[in-house]
Amino acid sequence: MEETREEISVAIADDHKIFRKGVILSMRAYTNIKFVMEAENGEDLINKIPESNPDVILCDLKMPIKDGIDTTKYITKNFPNIRVIILTMYEDERFVGHLMDCGAAGYLLKSTEPSEIRKAIMDVMRTGFYLNPFVNKVLIKKNYSKQKFSPNLTTEIVLSEREKEVLTLVCMEFTASEIAAKMEISSRTVEAIKDRLMERFGVKNSVGLVFYAMKNSLID
Repeated sequence: MEETREEISVAIADDHKIFRKGVILSMRAYTNIKFVMEAENGEDLINKIPESNPDVILCDLKMPIKDGIDTTKYITKNFPNIRVIILTMYEDERFVGHLMDCGAAGYLLKSTEPSEIRKAIMDVMRTGFYLNPFVNKVLIKKNYSKQKFSPNLTTEIVLSEREKEVLTLVCMEFTASEIAAKMEISSRTVEAIKDRLMERFGVKNSVGLVFYAMKNSLID
């Protein structure tokens, strides 16, 4: 099916300015996609919608003041013509199901390539939704429909199995290279997971990860 050549106006909401700018810069090659607004949280985003009138919103989940879950619910109810694509580091399957139930048109991880972000934007404009293999896996399993999952990003911490395994081994004082050998992944992947966890938890090093994990009972 031929893709539309009309200009698509896009907004991005994320509390990290560097990440917002990076996404916008990475999408400059796609001339029919125009970023019309940036927001640093859900409340800021909602306040700017009437003036910028975006077609699509790329929305993070964990943001101060108003998170991506409440923001998605509000936008899909009050601005039904705007498509919301979640762009987040949370890869827990339950979040996918919950956000799709809330009206999100797509769910992407922050590791997604710009080409896939473009495809998601084009697809939600054409069909109203974007299903990648990650989302398809959840929908096929349909686990989320059997359990009512209402995550609270301010209190609940959800880790993927790989993140939990890395965090557990960090707490056991294994080095990145030792963790990589045990998990049969590269040291670079281990470091990337550790960096992602440190950003999420607001800590600066492995010691901070250990204290945070113990304080929040994140490991068995």
